Amino acid sequence: MEPSNHGEGFGMNSGMEGASGGALPPSLTEEEAEELRVELTKVEDEIQTLRQVLSAKERHAADIKRQLGISPLSEIKQNITKGWQDVQSSNVYLRTSQRLEQWNQSVTSSDLYKKTQETLSQAGQMTSAALSSMGSAISQRFGEMRSSSSFKNLEDKIVNMGKK
Repeated sequence: MEPSNHGEGFGMNSGMEGASGGALPPSLTEEEAEELRVELTKVEDEIQTLRQVLSAKERHAADIKRQLGISPLSEIKQNITKGWQDVQSSNVYLRTSQRLEQWNQSVTSSDLYKKTQETLSQAGQMTSAALSSMGSAISQRFGEMRSSSSFKNLEDKIVNMGKK
């Protein structure tokens, strides 16, 4: 025999065979069982009505959002922003940030960090000096090229081509 639609998932059929009769729990009379079946039917009908109303409200809300120009993408952005704000205000995030700050302070105050920072700073200064020197050499070389007879000859030919 197939179980009844009423009470599925709620254990209502454990001692009852459904609307067609059968064994009732000893604590229920036939009249009480029938009242419960009627009440269950009403509650299930109300649930179905509420689902339909909710679905209509969701469609109406989506239509209003469309009219306001609120796209699904902007909603996702807002949800992500709100979620990130929630994460940042959470105790776990705040404790982790505090521990990372403490770790950062201990690392930056260590001798190894200071030596590495000094070495990288010196390397940066040396690189800057080398690039500056190279730039000066290139500028000087271009100056020499402009004074050469070959460059002046080429320059004259280009100027004369424009006059023709």
